[in-house]
Order: sequence, then C-alpha cells, then structure tokens
Amino acid sequence: MEASDKKTALRMIPYGMYVLTAEASDGRVAAAAVNWVTQASFDPPLVAVGVKTDAGAHDLIKDTGYFALNMLGKGQQGPCFAFFKATTKEGDTLNGEKYKSGKNGCPILESVPAFVECKLVETVEKGDHSIFVGEVVDAGLQQTIEGRADNAILIMAELGEKTFYGG
Repeated sequence: MEASDKKTALRMIPYGMYVLTAEASDGRVAAAAVNWVTQASFDPPLVAVGVKTDAGAHDLIKDTGYFALNMLGKGQQGPCFAFFKATTKEGDTLNGEKYKSGKNGCPILESVPAFVECKLVETVEKGDHSIFVGEVVDAGLQQTIEGRADNAILIMAELGEKTFYGG
C-alpha cells in the first residue's frame, strides 16, 4: 500500500463539521471541533463520534456519560477554527462563543443552527481515537433550515484547501 494513495483515498470521505461539548458538575469543560460523526440508528436514535484519546473531551465524556454535538452551519468557519485549540471558558462563553447549558448539562453554542444532546451508551476504544455511541436524548433547531438539512452543515472542504483531517 502506498502511503500517499491511502492518505488521498481516506481524505475523499466527506466530513461535516461539529463542535463536541461536555461539562462535568465540578466545572470541567471541553469543546472541540470534530468531524468523524454519523447517525448510527433510527430507533433508538444513536450517533457515533470519533474522539482522539488524548483530547480533553475524551476522558470527560467517559466520566460524565454525556456529550452534545453542535452542528456548525454554512459560513461558520470562524467558530469552527475557534475550537481547533484548547477550551477557554469565560463567563457564558467558550473560546469566545456564547453558550447555554443543555438539558444534560453540556454546553450548547447559541450561534449554531442545530444541536443534539446524547447519553453515552457504548465506547469502542481502538487506535488513537475512541468511538463514542450516544443515544440522542434531546435535539433542537436554533435557526430555520432552508432546503435540504444535509446541505446546511459546514463541510471540511469549506475550511480551505490546506485543512484536512485523517489519512
């Protein structure tokens, strides 16, 4: 297998962009831009997300059993890049983005068009990422979605020619 061929082939998988959040009752908080996300079941509604094992969110999700996915919409490159770095909580902001607490205690960014809150139901720990499977326990729209819902999400290709993940 040619390493460059493998990298290029894996980079052909399209990725939406999301901000994964988690918060513990003791105030520990994590928020990170993620893109390895998929719906895994209709009934019950399940989503699966890949989280790097050395990311702050990884252990926090395992400790609390909850996470939220904040769906980034078209044009939200700025908020996306804000979560490519360590999480800073100041008042009611994370990395400069206003948020509110969701029903499961996880931060919900006020600027995103939609979110899902999840209860952790399964963890697969293999390689440098773990797969967290969460049952959707709450979801909401914060903006009107025009046209197809899957066209409303910010996709990785919209972050620029040199922004890749994986491969």
